[in-house]
This record gives sequence, structure tokens and C-alpha cells, in this order.
Amino acid sequence: MTGPDPAVEGGRVGEERIRVVVAAPGDDGEDRATVTVARGLRDAGMEVVYAGRRQSPEQIADTVVQEDADAVGLPVLPADATELLARLAALLDERGVDDVVVFGCGSDAGLPGLTRVFPADTAPDEIAAWLRAEVGGAVSR
Repeated sequence: MTGPDPAVEGGRVGEERIRVVVAAPGDDGEDRATVTVARGLRDAGMEVVYAGRRQSPEQIADTVVQEDADAVGLPVLPADATELLARLAALLDERGVDDVVVFGCGSDAGLPGLTRVFPADTAPDEIAAWLRAEVGGAVSR
């Protein structure tokens, strides 16, 4: 998904946009929430890379590295969300990526590092505001 010109974020010229990879790790066939979050973040001025459904943690980590993302979100979390997000964080760490914010939407859990889980009905604007606060001036592209 692409949005407005990269040099313009929310009407402010010269600011770099936050780049977010959005993926659905599950095999449930339902990706409406993933698409809703992806579109919401795009509409909030972020650059969104939609990696699709049925992605393994390894595939997601590879996409984050390839896309030089600032954040990665899993809007549809399976039952093993804590393990999945912990595995993703570990894979990113193994790849030398320690500055990517990881988030999901689903049940709350204690998660490592820059990881947060939002309730399933969280508005994309709320996620975007949190990403701006977490990534902030760290966007260096």
C-alpha cells in the first residue's frame, strides 16, 4: 500500500515517514483486520508495506530487514501470540535489528523490548499515534 508523497507527512514538508510492515501470521483466512490497520496507518501518513497472510516469523523478519522498516505489526494474532511476537523479536535481534517497534492487536501479554499488544478493536489512529511516539525522531531515511 502506498500513500502520499514520502516528503510530506500529514501536510508537513520535509519530515520522513514511518515505514511499517504489516503481516498476518495466521492461517485463518481472515485478514480484514490486517487490511483495516494497514489502510488506517497509511491514511495517518505512514508508509505501509503489506506482507500478506500466512507469514512465518522468519518471513516477517526477512521482510522487515528488506524493507528497512521502523515498525512491524501483526493485527491478527493467533492463540500463541506471546510466543509468536517473542520469536519475531528474537529473529530481528539475530539479524542485528534492535530499533524496530513490534506491535500486535489481540490479547494483552508481557512481551519483550519494543513490543506492544493493542486490544483487537483499537482504532488505527491510536496505533499510529503510539508508533509516532515510539519511533519519533529515530526515522533516519
